[in-house]
Amino acid sequence: MNILYVSDAKAGHRAQALGLWQAMQRAYDGEITFQEININKIPLFPLLLSCLSKRYAQINIAPDYIFSVGSHTQLRTLLLGRVYPRAKTVVLMKPNYPFSCFDHVIVPEHDAVGQRENVIETLGALNPIVNQLQHKSQRILIALGGSSKRHVWQTDSILAALQQITLANPNAQIILTTSRRTPESFLTLLKQQSYVAQIQIFPVEDTEQGWIFQQMQQAEAVWVTEDSVSMVFEALTAGCRVGVIPLQRLKQDRITRSIDSLVDKQWLGKTFSLNDLPQAQSINEADRVARSLLIK
Repeated sequence: MNILYVSDAKAGHRAQALGLWQAMQRAYDGEITFQEININKIPLFPLLLSCLSKRYAQINIAPDYIFSVGSHTQLRTLLLGRVYPRAKTVVLMKPNYPFSCFDHVIVPEHDAVGQRENVIETLGALNPIVNQLQHKSQRILIALGGSSKRHVWQTDSILAALQQITLANPNAQIILTTSRRTPESFLTLLKQQSYVAQIQIFPVEDTEQGWIFQQMQQAEAVWVTEDSVSMVFEALTAGCRVGVIPLQRLKQDRITRSIDSLVDKQWLGKTFSLNDLPQAQSINEADRVARSLLIK
């Protein structure tokens, strides 16, 4: 079986595609190859011509599935579906085109797209994490985001939250990392705080790809700023107990309501004590979606 992934080179999108491919490998009794092709290498005019020849030169093996993640990848995925009509097109987001244009649409339930025959709703975006059952007691990971279209970063409140986490968990090993959206000045201010001696700091620019996934496998608990919704679901999938660090909200929408819903269901906690966090959940949406695709 062969999977073609139409890529926009964004790490978060690629993680979704890899997560589904790896889950299909686990569920399929045979080999599944994976070819990634960047949209910059798929100019539209030659692709349109390929719809007539039923072959595209840069694709090594005719695909059985064509994955698409990201708005700019969808048109090329539709056209590649015409080039390879036996392939099933799979878009891992709410599409910009009619849902009927794709064979399968994988979409987070908070997008509220409604019941459709070709839609599979998921708890958050898919990811490549599998709980490896390697969590270490009293090991904490803190993952910081930044301002977004829904949230405003407030340095003072974040520093106060970090102080409360360190005070509430005096015997814990605490590891902290940032994101590309974290203000550059924040770590300078953090290093001036008296409690920082309890925290090991790993700026995102100093970490390798996949580093944070490895840390989640070892952490008993993860605190995430509430703007980082994908990281919340990654931590839940890894089997961690998860807390959210509140940020000021600019608006209420489907994303903020999804966080509130997880708190109400006691999947997430707003406490700063590890012992008071909800117990870890057991979810693996990539495996569930993979099984569903393979039987359809």
